[in-house]
Amino acid sequence: MGTKGKVIKCKAAVLWKPGTPMQMEEIEVAPPKATEVRVKIVAAGICGTDIGSLDNKELAQYCPIIMGHEGTGIVESVGEGVNTVKTGDKVIILGMPQCGKCNTCLNPKNNICEEIRLSPTHLVSEGNNRITCKGKMVCQYIARGTLSEYMVIKEISVAKVDEGVPLEKACIISCGFATGFGAAINSAKVTPGSSCAVFGLGGVGLSVIIGCKAAGAARIIAVDVNKDKFKKAKELGATECINPLDYSKPIQDVLFDMMNGGVDFCFEVTGLPETVATALASCHRDHGVCVIVGAIASWVQLNISSELFFSGRTLKSSVLGGWKTKDDIPKLVSDYMAKKFNLDPLITHTLTLDKVNEAVQLMKTGQCIRCVLLP
Repeated sequence: MGTKGKVIKCKAAVLWKPGTPMQMEEIEVAPPKATEVRVKIVAAGICGTDIGSLDNKELAQYCPIIMGHEGTGIVESVGEGVNTVKTGDKVIILGMPQCGKCNTCLNPKNNICEEIRLSPTHLVSEGNNRITCKGKMVCQYIARGTLSEYMVIKEISVAKVDEGVPLEKACIISCGFATGFGAAINSAKVTPGSSCAVFGLGGVGLSVIIGCKAAGAARIIAVDVNKDKFKKAKELGATECINPLDYSKPIQDVLFDMMNGGVDFCFEVTGLPETVATALASCHRDHGVCVIVGAIASWVQLNISSELFFSGRTLKSSVLGGWKTKDDIPKLVSDYMAKKFNLDPLITHTLTLDKVNEAVQLMKTGQCIRCVLLP
């Protein structure tokens, strides 16, 4: 591409201080070092995790920082030792790495690579960023930072996809879609003919619905306080939609009565700690499975009555849908190309990167399911 081995100057959305709008800035992106890949971003998605972090004061220690962790692009150059992708390949940025060597990666039951636990969450490989802005080192959110025209990422966090893939669609498979769809397929293991309840109808919650439908669930109950989302939920497979504000009694009691003892599978996708107990209580008392999908702050303590566990209920979590990312995410992209599921209804807005703050507001106000940003 003529830029190999050179510093690339380009634009990125930089957060200088939590609680303030991101600023479009010119940045310098250094060439990749060993085991790293430099990617020209073609499309980036905004995830609820990004939005939740924008106002997090703890992020201040990593500012300036480039946000975003969903994306697709084209490999511009690779560092020494990279052998799974090459210059010119279409790639998807993985929501989590898969090194293929640690105990987690070698265990078929696990998917949270030790690489993500050994390094600071917001720093790129080796804690030595390849990006600067106005003379300052710039961090990359969750070692990614896709809200940029170029980025540098470890090879273990990027995967090649089919040449014909529409990158502006597939970018949301990076995290949001994979997380929701996998929560139903892998984590809950939804069974044919079963009943499901999904709490929270953002992009991830709607992806859970797609997964429940693909698994053959007979009843899929969508739960949200925003009725404007019900039409989309039904379009994607929900059989009925309910708003907790329409009832005088707790929604868990409503679902318990509706399903004669509770729902087979419940999914908490709001990220609100109090909803976990509600979702668990909505599960069938003898065999119900409740999966925590929403990102709940690590310092939050869950308040769940022990009475709920004097039963056959199961409470579990799901991280990025249980997928081994480097192995499985490209397969999900291929399944999308084979029309095994439809992503298009999830993408309600497409804007240019310089409209990033507008995109954030659209999602915060519930006017947008998923917004894709194009450089």
